[in-house]
Amino acid sequence: LNHPNILAVFDVGSENSTPYIVSELLEGETLRTKLSHGPLPIRKAIEFAHQIVEGLAAAHDKGIAHRDLKPKNIFVTKDNRVKILDFGLAKLTETAAPPEESSMLQTVAADSAPGIVLGTVGYMSPEQVRGLAIDHRSDLFSFGAILYEMFTGKRAFSGNTPADTMSAILHKEAPELLTINPELSPGAEKIVRHCL
Repeated sequence: LNHPNILAVFDVGSENSTPYIVSELLEGETLRTKLSHGPLPIRKAIEFAHQIVEGLAAAHDKGIAHRDLKPKNIFVTKDNRVKILDFGLAKLTETAAPPEESSMLQTVAADSAPGIVLGTVGYMSPEQVRGLAIDHRSDLFSFGAILYEMFTGKRAFSGNTPADTMSAILHKEAPELLTINPELSPGAEKIVRHCL
């Protein structure tokens, strides 16, 4: 992948049995760090969202689903350029494993603790929660959850445990955006709802 909103990787290899990746040097902070201070100003959230979508579109055009899109994997440089990081769980969507094989895949969940599906709890699409085959639409769900958090400072789906959060993704609607942030336009809320 080669796009201004995706981290550039120049080389991968192994030296003395230690794997390495050579990537561009970024200065700034993750979106997770930015969101630790609360919601972003609406204009800034929209600016970042546009850049995230541009990067995702480039990956999706190549048939690649990220599968672990979350604020920790989005980097904001000092000059406010957004870079999508960590395609470690990415998958070519046209070669998706059959459902019986996908349930045997290695597992990564919230904060890398073992779980039952690939992804990060709170940002996984319902298909990921169920362990089903996914495509680019799963990334759009994750993007919607990130956009929700940028606008409100709160996660769209949460629970006391990872299982409660997964249940919320499957069975509940995210709390009303306009109730949490009345400054949002109905159009912005419609986009988030469409993604979720």
